[in-house]
Amino acid sequence: MLNVGQIEQGYVLDHIPAGKSLNLYNHLHLNKTDCTVAMIMNARSDKMGKKDILKVECDPDMIDLDILAFLNRNITVNVIRNGEIAEKKVLVLPREIKGVIKCHNPRCITSIEQGLPHIFVLADEKKAIYRCKYCDEKYSEKAVKN
Repeated sequence: MLNVGQIEQGYVLDHIPAGKSLNLYNHLHLNKTDCTVAMIMNARSDKMGKKDILKVECDPDMIDLDILAFLNRNITVNVIRNGEIAEKKVLVLPREIKGVIKCHNPRCITSIEQGLPHIFVLADEKKAIYRCKYCDEKYSEKAVKN
C-alpha cells in the first residue's frame, strides 16, 4: 500500500483520468513554483477503474481553477487548510481562457502579432464551445498548448 503524507495547506485534486496528471501539472505551471507536489498515477478507483491524484502543498490562491475547469470539470477539488479538507470546489467553465488554447487560424492576428495572448471566449456553455476572441475561430482539441 502506497502512503503519501497529508498536506497542511493546498489542494488535493482527485478523480483525474488515469495518465492525465502530468498534463495538469504542466498546464497549472506547477513546474515553475516551489510547491511540494505528490503525483499518484493509475491509482485504483471504484468509480473510474484507474485514476490519478495530485496533492499540491501551496497557497490556495496559487492554482488557477479556471484552467482546471477548462481541462476537466469532473475533477474533485479539495481545499486543504490546517491539514483538513476545508472546502470542496465545484468547477465551472470559465467565460474566458487565456494562454491555454492556441488559435490555429493563419489569418488570426495572433499569428502575426507573436506577443499577443491567445484568448478564447465561451461561446456555448452547454456544448462547451470556445471561440477565439480575435477571429472567432472555434476551439478544437489539437489547439491545447502542451
